[in-house]
Amino acid sequence: MSDSLYAACAEVLTTCQGLKDDLSALLDPSAGFAPRLRQLCRDKIEELEHTASADVSLAELDALRMEASTWGLLQALMPARKMESVPHPQPQTLLLQNPFTPTVTLAQAIMHASPLLSELVVVREWLHETASAVQHPELTTGYWKFTKYNVMQGLRTGAGTREGLVREMDPDAVNRGDGKTLAADDAAFEKSLAQAVYSFIRAGRLDDAVELCRKAHQPWRAASIRGSLLFQWRAIANERRDDGLDDEDDAEGWQGNRRRRLWKSTCIRAALNPNLSDPERVVFAALAPTPQTFTVLKSACRTWEDHLWAQISVLCEEKQSSEMMKLKGCFWEGGLAALEETPVPLNDADEEEEVEWEKEVTSALETLGGVVVEDGPPADNAFHVSQLAIILDRIQPLLETFASGLRDGIYDPDSSEYPTMTRFFAHLCLFLQMIDIHTPPLATQVILEAYLQVLEAAGQRELIAMYAGALGDNAVERYAMFLTSLDLSADIKERRLALTRAREHGLDVDTVAVVTAERTIEKAFENLPQLRGPLPSIIALQPEPSNAEMLLLRSIEWTTFMESTYDTALEQATVILRYFLGTGRVNLARKLLDMLPPEIAAINEPEDRATEYLHYRQFLDIWELLDRVTECRSLEVSLMNKDTRSEWLRDYKELIEQCYGAIVKLLTEDWMLPGREADEGGVDRRHLEMLRVRQIYVPELILRLHVMLYTSREHISGNLRVALELANVVADSRYKLYDDFLQPDGRRLGEYLGVVRQAVIAGLESGGSDSFRVLQVGAS
Repeated sequence: MSDSLYAACAEVLTTCQGLKDDLSALLDPSAGFAPRLRQLCRDKIEELEHTASADVSLAELDALRMEASTWGLLQALMPARKMESVPHPQPQTLLLQNPFTPTVTLAQAIMHASPLLSELVVVREWLHETASAVQHPELTTGYWKFTKYNVMQGLRTGAGTREGLVREMDPDAVNRGDGKTLAADDAAFEKSLAQAVYSFIRAGRLDDAVELCRKAHQPWRAASIRGSLLFQWRAIANERRDDGLDDEDDAEGWQGNRRRRLWKSTCIRAALNPNLSDPERVVFAALAPTPQTFTVLKSACRTWEDHLWAQISVLCEEKQSSEMMKLKGCFWEGGLAALEETPVPLNDADEEEEVEWEKEVTSALETLGGVVVEDGPPADNAFHVSQLAIILDRIQPLLETFASGLRDGIYDPDSSEYPTMTRFFAHLCLFLQMIDIHTPPLATQVILEAYLQVLEAAGQRELIAMYAGALGDNAVERYAMFLTSLDLSADIKERRLALTRAREHGLDVDTVAVVTAERTIEKAFENLPQLRGPLPSIIALQPEPSNAEMLLLRSIEWTTFMESTYDTALEQATVILRYFLGTGRVNLARKLLDMLPPEIAAINEPEDRATEYLHYRQFLDIWELLDRVTECRSLEVSLMNKDTRSEWLRDYKELIEQCYGAIVKLLTEDWMLPGREADEGGVDRRHLEMLRVRQIYVPELILRLHVMLYTSREHISGNLRVALELANVVADSRYKLYDDFLQPDGRRLGEYLGVVRQAVIAGLESGGSDSFRVLQVGAS
């Protein structure tokens, strides 16, 4: 499906949501919601047919056509269901006022008196648009000219007519049961003419059918078609004129068939006459659709819409006829004798009869759910099911059924029709909500979720917030799911833009940001190893960050866009830093710290989180100092002049002093020791993770500090003494730093004692056998 169609539908939705308090505007026949979407589908169909793209399947085109047709059906039915109708007089009232009321006026009154009949008539008119294109026969220059030529030739030559050829030229010549036929060309033309006439009737184009018969030199056929028109005489009808014409402007005075009941019985007999050709019988069955002729009419139905049209035509015709028969006092139906009868007013029996008829209609239409079709999509196609449910006013069960199918995986998301179906149902839910028709909340959520997935798959990121906003209580969670799905594909600018779209569609941006960050962290942790097992090696070369680690790192972006979510950012930052440091990923922890706004360091509540964050900053500052010491030491070269060496040595000594002071301060201030112990439910996870971080880095800092002091003894003579004095800090029972060396998979205490021994030996190298001399010399 083209990206432009998604955007165009969203634009229509935005426009109409601004009119949600104006029901007449939403249901406007040309500018309402349904007509706009129908036109979008038609424009898209025309575009695809014009380009003839090989990427578009026939199924996708059919789905677009049916979607357009379904929006047309909704527009046809919803205004009457939602808006107050204009009051109309009952047919009995019209006859009491005027017994000469024409039958067309009575038929209109009968239709207005029955809401269901009115809807069926509307549906029948809608079905006219679904008729197949008419195949016009090639018109001849005369009436049965090939048969006429053969007959005349036989008369002129005296040889008689050809065997099997009719002798007469009247319209009933081939229907006398003697087996006589027309010339082959004329027979083929008669068949194609009857089929074209039926196609015009199926499309509701009676005038075109009449004109075709006249051009084919068959005026009697045109007259039989016009017999279906009800008798109309405006001059004697008690009805308001809205066309601006006066009675004398009616050229013929009256129109239609004054003997339509007789005409109808004749059509029925013709449709049931086996001597007539099948196309002829179908034409008469279409002109007079009744239960008797239904089988004949059904034989011409090829599509599901054809079957629906035939069924509804029969229902409408039978209802009109039965109601007309019940009327008393109509001159045009009963003659002069009818004038002596008084129309019977409506009573309870009529209402019960209407209820029974509605049940019959429902039962008859339900059979369309399993009808077998020859052409086009089958009866169980989602759009055909939808159309039937809309006609039966069962939209709520329809939505629940479709949502259930989505949950159960009945519909293939990879099929070409799936985007069209989900788009239609999503907009149907939103349309019903706009016109204040209840939709099942759970079903609506499932359908909108499915359409959001379609939009995501199509790359329509800018439209997600709009449709997610329609999920109500679940809107924030759903839009957060979409933002989470962006993974690493969106840079920070695109993420910020996607988040701001939430505000444009009425979502709480702060909540969306927090939920998105939480879901992103959860998603990252699902693909990362848990923070347990052996302690990692810090001295080993670190691999490149994995996608899961980068996703965890960038999850903090969502809560750092706005100051109002900084408190959440602090909490999430401590979780992420704890994980990175607990897995030995110091560089990633430093990157995270660089991403955080400086204002987060000023947050003091909750105190335990603020203290933990301070500890991380303290440690990472020290780690950076250690790197700077290493970098400064590497700058020493043998060819330095005196001034350069003096300056370098000053910088080197300052860095070591800063580093020593910062590390000793960290070691003596309960770094990464939370103030709470295990709770009643077991050991606190955060407590264990912080202890893990301490057990990794306290021994590492002690060893690195000792090595730094030991290796700098040649340039700074007192550093060897300082290195040995560090052992006193490690052994001090107040700090219990030795406990952090007891992990079997971490840096062992023996490893530290080994480097201390090495320092002691270095002290002995300066002379004497007293191993403590270096401490005494340094102190003096």
